[in-house]
Amino acid sequence: MTPVQRIQQNVLAANERRLLNWICARLPIWVKPDQLTAIGFSGSCLSSAGYILSNWNPAWLFLAIAGYFINWFGDSLDGSLARYRNIERPEYGYFLDHSVDSFANMILVIGIGLSPYIELRLGMLALVGYLLMSIHTFLAARVMGEFRLSYLSGGPTELRLVLIAMTSCMLGFGPAPFFSTGFSVFDVFVIVIALVLITLYLVQTFQTARILLKPVHRETPPSPLHVVPLVPPSTEPDRAQKQNQN
Repeated sequence: MTPVQRIQQNVLAANERRLLNWICARLPIWVKPDQLTAIGFSGSCLSSAGYILSNWNPAWLFLAIAGYFINWFGDSLDGSLARYRNIERPEYGYFLDHSVDSFANMILVIGIGLSPYIELRLGMLALVGYLLMSIHTFLAARVMGEFRLSYLSGGPTELRLVLIAMTSCMLGFGPAPFFSTGFSVFDVFVIVIALVLITLYLVQTFQTARILLKPVHRETPPSPLHVVPLVPPSTEPDRAQKQNQN
């Protein structure tokens, strides 16, 4: 896989990187990146379960909040540990990490949508926005050589903090209605997130397409190749006989 430039310009990036390096230096040698990926996935499952169980008791939302911290620990450290120990497997790690992340986010959003605070159809709309941005990121990595980990000064860590804040508000206010619209305040919040993600996808796609139209980004046509005509197999013996006779 062609190396790409990682671009991470979210607000917490520098401080988070120092913390991750500090943790990597202190992790036991038996801890492996794949184990951390599994821990991150389990955190998303715990958060999803916490939202679903909140139908019976809002206190289960504390489990959802704990799941976000577990997800951050595993998801942020798997690649960091591989780079820190110089044991990277670029193709395998890239494929596995983002495949697991996409599935984990689907499980998380389903859990949020099955809670008493947010409608499932609106959660799915937000998931569509997230997946569109993921598709754009992966395509841009291929055609631009840039793997962008943050947009609008926000990245995965900032998003987790926003979701933790939202979940804390669920604990404090319950499924508060948004005037007389039939939606809750949290429904409206998720709609705004979905619209921001979809709009950002359209803007980034348009900007990337404009950049690729510039001559410096166009692929140079391949140089002409000298093609040697193939000789039909049936004529080979006759040609060899004529050469021997001469």
